[in-house]
Amino acid sequence: MIPSPTFTLSRRRALLATGALLATGAAAAQNWPAKPIKLIVPWPPGGPTDTGSRIVGLALADRLGQPVVIENRPGASGSIAYQQVIKTPGDGTTFVMLATPTMLAPHLYKSAPYHPVSDLLPVGMVYDLPIVLVVNVTALPKVTDLAGLIDEAKARGGKLDYTSAGPGSFGHLSMELLKQQGGFQAQHIAYKGSAPAMNDLLGGQVPVMFSDLVAALPHIKSGKLRALAVGSPRRVDIVPDVKTVAEQGFKGFEAVSLGAMMAPKGTPAAAIDRMTAELKTVLAQKDVQDRLVGAGCYAHYMAPAETGRYVTAEFDKWGKVIKDNKLSAE
Repeated sequence: MIPSPTFTLSRRRALLATGALLATGAAAAQNWPAKPIKLIVPWPPGGPTDTGSRIVGLALADRLGQPVVIENRPGASGSIAYQQVIKTPGDGTTFVMLATPTMLAPHLYKSAPYHPVSDLLPVGMVYDLPIVLVVNVTALPKVTDLAGLIDEAKARGGKLDYTSAGPGSFGHLSMELLKQQGGFQAQHIAYKGSAPAMNDLLGGQVPVMFSDLVAALPHIKSGKLRALAVGSPRRVDIVPDVKTVAEQGFKGFEAVSLGAMMAPKGTPAAAIDRMTAELKTVLAQKDVQDRLVGAGCYAHYMAPAETGRYVTAEFDKWGKVIKDNKLSAE
């Protein structure tokens, strides 16, 4: 059957229109950004989220041809800044780093009524922040692995203390998940921040802690703390001899703090596409990976859709732990 001239002409026009749209989109992505980028970090300067954001931001600036300005807005586990970004017009100049505590804030604070993914646009996963279960070697000299810690907790009838940076902190939630899966009890001693918790762990006042690896590493190396397990699904190369929790009988256990880049709704697709492409490129660079490891982070790129699914799954998973244990940060 020979197509009619009208059909052929209509089809040709449609193809030309589609090509024009694709060309326009490609040009828009190529031309963006035309002005400096603001990357909101909902945490104070100096921590892993801030340091990791600065490392990645500097590398992105080289690729984008515009400065990436880090703006710290701490408060309420990052939820204050996150809610501000949700209300920010999406013009392609503002992005925000989502860390695990900010992701979990809606489960812990009544003043944080947002969803970490559906209220913003995922740009890409940036890093993982490994955590490690450590004990004070003087307070628990015979505890050398996870089974030994669980035996010790059971022998003490649930009176073994552990510490964290505060109620609802990731270290707190990770231990609660381990307690559920391990069938043992331990008493949570909460502190206001990881520094005082680490100080009393080193002093032996509280013998156990799930800590971020970068904070615990110097004390593991000095011999003051013994690393029993990492929460990551795979071993961490800076402590290669430390087994994962899963390797020690808890199949499927995973506790990894995350860092993801998000953007306000309305951000042009061209800006998202270009940013995630450049993010993938810089996270594959060896020098960027090495600098992130120095900050305690591991480069871990995911595309926007995959990032959205992963963050939502983590939000739901830890939300259940919070609900099951009736936890609150207020």
